[in-house]
Amino acid sequence: MEHLDDFRAAAVAFLERSKADGTACPAFGAILPPALHDRARAWQRRMFDNGFAGIHWPAEHGGRGLTREHNAAWLEECARAEVAAQLNLQGLVLAGEAILRSGTDEQKARYLRPTLTGEILWCQLFSEPGAGSDLAGLQTTAVRDGDRYVVRGQKVWSSNAEHAEMGILLARTGTGPEHRGHRGISFFLLDMASPGVTVRPIRQMTGDREFAEVFLDDVEVPADHLLGPEHQGWAVGMGVLQDERGSGAAGLVGLERRLAGLLARIAGAEGAKDAVAAAHRQAGLRLYARGFALRAMLLRAGAGAGSPASASAAKLLRTELEMDIELLLATLRGTDALLSGPATDRFLYAPGMRIAGGTSEIQRNIIGEMILGLPREPRPRRWASVRIHRARP
Repeated sequence: MEHLDDFRAAAVAFLERSKADGTACPAFGAILPPALHDRARAWQRRMFDNGFAGIHWPAEHGGRGLTREHNAAWLEECARAEVAAQLNLQGLVLAGEAILRSGTDEQKARYLRPTLTGEILWCQLFSEPGAGSDLAGLQTTAVRDGDRYVVRGQKVWSSNAEHAEMGILLARTGTGPEHRGHRGISFFLLDMASPGVTVRPIRQMTGDREFAEVFLDDVEVPADHLLGPEHQGWAVGMGVLQDERGSGAAGLVGLERRLAGLLARIAGAEGAKDAVAAAHRQAGLRLYARGFALRAMLLRAGAGAGSPASASAAKLLRTELEMDIELLLATLRGTDALLSGPATDRFLYAPGMRIAGGTSEIQRNIIGEMILGLPREPRPRRWASVRIHRARP
């Protein structure tokens, strides 16, 4: 097996060549911006052709067959070079890892290699208008009909759904009392070109259309598109969300760069003597201290000392910190914060990250229950179970 230092050196050389010849796609975070769609697909193919896609995936599925440590080194070097490490999180991390863990041999052979080459772009069909944070309360149904399922429902905030060939879908297959909550949910691989699938992009306040609502009207899904056992899709889905919330070396590099920028910004106001400027510096230093506490936690988790809910803690602390940093920077820019530009886009984008991958409120529940051992949050009765009695005439 290739030594980790040799692999890292090869990755750095490849990234430098790709930046120099203009083939590298700039880093864009977890969600692929529509404007970079074609460029990112071409970059994914170039990564695959040069052995930098699916680094820890088995060789028979197009990967390199190396370790997760090699993959972490790749992500870290991409973060340092400010280059996209993959086509999109929903495909290479969420769908790909789920299929590797729970897929049949046929599903692995059919989907993994095209995902690595960029031929298949994936989206995530989990959240619903009435069950965004309460994922166990989803209402989309998948009814078995011979060798197929008939799916009815609606999904929302589906990243890249407008351009995706495939989607990972959670739907309710169990209807009896024993299948309430998460116990009656199954996990499907959905062909987005299926009849009955309607995608309506959502325009964000940044002006982009990264998300969409998806309507599923009697969509026929072959039974062999079920991932994992029927009614047991919750465990598959939770593994997906754990992958989405994890941080890792790349997140640490990005955090360090972010903190360095914050420190430089507040240091630039060092000469100001008024009370307002002093208050801004104090606020900046408090955020800087929070960032270094998060950095220490990520280093500790990377060393193997993290708890099962450490990904939720990292996700909560990172997104809340980013929001507070953007609020402070917007305050420091004053009226310039109202103008169009990259800084304003970052400010407008930040609130959404407190929702993506599970809301901050849900992360606090997970931390309270799984780390602190607090009692479970009371679950209110569902509206569907409340009977309304009409007065007799």
